[in-house]
Amino acid sequence: MAEQEVTLMKGNEAIARAAVRCGVDGYFGYPITPQSEVIETLALDKPWETTGMVVVQAESEVASINMVYGAAGAGKRAFTSSSSPGIALMQEGISYMAGAEIPGVVVNVQRGGPGLGTIQPSQSDYFQATRGGGNGDYNVIVLAPASVQEMADFVDLSFNLAFKYRNPVMILSDGVIGQMMERVVLPPYRPRRTEEEIRRECPWATMGRTKDRRPNIMTSLELKSEVMEVHNLHLQEKYRKIRETEVRYDTWQCDDADYVIVAFGSAARLAQKAIDMARDCGIKAGLFRPITLWPFPTEQIAAVAQGRKGILVVEINAGQMVEDVRLAVNGSTPVGHFGRLGGIVPEPDEIVDALRKMEN
Repeated sequence: MAEQEVTLMKGNEAIARAAVRCGVDGYFGYPITPQSEVIETLALDKPWETTGMVVVQAESEVASINMVYGAAGAGKRAFTSSSSPGIALMQEGISYMAGAEIPGVVVNVQRGGPGLGTIQPSQSDYFQATRGGGNGDYNVIVLAPASVQEMADFVDLSFNLAFKYRNPVMILSDGVIGQMMERVVLPPYRPRRTEEEIRRECPWATMGRTKDRRPNIMTSLELKSEVMEVHNLHLQEKYRKIRETEVRYDTWQCDDADYVIVAFGSAARLAQKAIDMARDCGIKAGLFRPITLWPFPTEQIAAVAQGRKGILVVEINAGQMVEDVRLAVNGSTPVGHFGRLGGIVPEPDEIVDALRKMEN
């Protein structure tokens, strides 16, 4: 097998092929537009013949996330993928995984909603992803790729974070990034971990009885409220550490900017073009791109907002991340929002027009 491969592929294909190369043990999913290429690519490439990776088309999204729960609870690197309505069906399982501290990865290639909505791209699952999505006080680490290359890169990063913190991680993409084609450098092949390596790295996993310890039990159920409170406090302390150490973001042309656009994923790609157009018109604009949507780069946005004439939040939704930006800025700088709905992707000139309105 080649150690490195540079090729042209869709974002969904990059997710699948990076997973095989990163030594992932299992994928459990169900097809839904616009992410079906993930499972289709795995089915075509047949990694079970080369690496031993398990690929299962489950009977539903509910089954998929519970298969991830079982495999990840045994210390395996397991993931699933879906799009917005399918991810909604997985929320109970994700909540159970967070409560039981089971590390797994969920890929959401967003489409417009609410309900079944449309198969066209959207970013309207931001609230669901960053607020947990299911019942209880918990958080999911959320990464927002803005390119096909990042779709590939974030696979290994997601599993590393999931196992480091024993917490679910979500790659929150959208139909633009999932379907667009770009050149990608895939990671080198890494063998799947042996059973002995899993036992050593995951002493908490359900690996069966051993002579030196009692059986592990993975559960989110606790009937004694005082014990459940202790567990919740433990989770909150873990989330505090994640907020302190795992914030990721990127900036572009912010040094001399009068206006800063805050955008993630495909909206950030559109914002870059709009910034070039705005500067040609005499409007100095820059880009702040959150890479982790949770933990959110609150302090970093507060800092970049200082001394600016305004902040424009660009999203492909009715206005969701803008609430976190307003909390971060805390009234120090005017914050505006521009978004399109129903699967319509904004045009760069529309973003420039929104900047002009802020300027006036």
